[in-house]
Amino acid sequence: MQINRKLYLYSSLAQFGLLKKSYIAKIMLVAFIGTHVPLLTLIISFVTSNSYSWEMAMRVLLIALLATLAGTAATIYVLHYLLAPVILTSAALQDYLHTKKLPELPTEFVDEAGTLMADTSQTLYKLDELIHQITNYDNLTGLPNRDLFRDRLYQNVSQSQHYQQLVAVLLLGIDDFTGISHALGHEITNSLLRSVAQRLNSCLAKTDILAHLNQDEFAIACTDILSFESVIKLSQILLSTLSKPFLIEGQQIHITASIGIAINEIVDPNSVDQLLQQAHIALYQAQQQGRSQYQFYSPEMNAQLQERLALENELRGALERGEMVVYYQPLVDLQTRQITAVEALVRWQHPTRGLVPPGKFIPIAEDNGLIVPIGEWVLRTACAQNRAWQISGLGPIRMSVNLSARQFEQPNLVQVVRQVLKQTELQASYLELEVTESFLVSDIQHSVNTLKQLRELGVWLALDDFGTGYSSLNYLKRFPVNMLKIDRSFVQDVTSNADSAAVTDAIIALAKSLQLNITAEGVETQQQLDYLQERGCQEGQGFYFGIPAPADRITELLKQNFQQIKEVA
Repeated sequence: MQINRKLYLYSSLAQFGLLKKSYIAKIMLVAFIGTHVPLLTLIISFVTSNSYSWEMAMRVLLIALLATLAGTAATIYVLHYLLAPVILTSAALQDYLHTKKLPELPTEFVDEAGTLMADTSQTLYKLDELIHQITNYDNLTGLPNRDLFRDRLYQNVSQSQHYQQLVAVLLLGIDDFTGISHALGHEITNSLLRSVAQRLNSCLAKTDILAHLNQDEFAIACTDILSFESVIKLSQILLSTLSKPFLIEGQQIHITASIGIAINEIVDPNSVDQLLQQAHIALYQAQQQGRSQYQFYSPEMNAQLQERLALENELRGALERGEMVVYYQPLVDLQTRQITAVEALVRWQHPTRGLVPPGKFIPIAEDNGLIVPIGEWVLRTACAQNRAWQISGLGPIRMSVNLSARQFEQPNLVQVVRQVLKQTELQASYLELEVTESFLVSDIQHSVNTLKQLRELGVWLALDDFGTGYSSLNYLKRFPVNMLKIDRSFVQDVTSNADSAAVTDAIIALAKSLQLNITAEGVETQQQLDYLQERGCQEGQGFYFGIPAPADRITELLKQNFQQIKEVA
């Protein structure tokens, strides 16, 4: 009511058509009338008085009229500029309303007009933040929504310097969310979703983008894909993280989730929608397979991925079911052609698939950590087999066993090797452990310390696949190894490729200068054997001497080998 009274004059003037749309016109009219009141008073006074002559009256009226007009013009001119704060504020509001452009109003003035500009500017900035938050972020979790997810992903890729960059979109859905929400109620379900968002965010890299698309679905974009295996590893980490119980309002809640994955290039914003759609289809397929599953959409890889998923599921427990077997491949002295060692190679004897090649299941075991128990079992089995051969009267030979990167990272590796040697009663000098230079250089000091401890046990150490990795002399002189193994990629075309021959010659010369033994892998032809023999390579391994075989077949070879040695002796 009080405000309406204060606006009486303003509302009254607004009734006139010429003044209705212009606040400035209202001010000017009032200023004009106010400045002309003295003139009107003077005119009335002259008209009603007979004290002055008409000439004098007209002269005075003319002077008064000109002075009033000049003063009115000056007043209106000054008022126009004094009204600038109001005009600018009105224009800023109109501009923001139509173009969403934030104002640049001054904020240093402290009077009413200055406060109006400052408050308007601050209000519009806060309003813009609020609109941006509501428009682009999920109100429940505070994560980006679908629109912001699409924009951020496209902007990141379009600004990247990588040409034809592959992007992985992971769509994670909570399994049986409808049943969970009905059982928990609205408030606890919301708290659960916020906790899920926090856990997911803790698993991601800084370059990854996390969004909450709808009630039970979260989207993750990985723009920095190191490898196909890294996407699988991230999926496994996410599923494992969400499988741990949530404690909400004193209640322990267990959930599982499934993930659909789509990998492709981003060429325009529509590509993001396409990836999301593909990931959604893959998520549906994953949920059809059961709980806590991940599934790729890529049609070309779908069959392989399904086989991988099946292999991964079947690999769990394969060791306990007795499906793992150890094959052995002989290493031969190139001068005497006698077997000096055998390498233990793990194989998976699947009940329905038959013999699964190591290239199919070893990477899976490396990713999910099963390689650690499998590797320890291979070590124990191989040492026991070597000891059994010795007990049977066969001549002693080295047993070569590969150590995976995961095994080498285990803090109890040296203790495990010591325990296996003690349990199998195998002398340490008859065990050779193969390590790959690529995982040794990731932590040089740790690698050197571990290798030294293994050497102190008395075991042999071989640097496998030498020449394919860093091959730094600085690293090599620090690693306390006994042997270098030339990778098969150099040996296979050593007689036809000058570069391979040069690398092979250099490795042999290097090994001799460092007083290291050397073994060539992948020997398959007489020509390769002759070349290596001429260069002074000591041992060879490959199909030319024998393929990997079960222990009983290798036993026959060792018997023949031992008989030949006795005859020569």
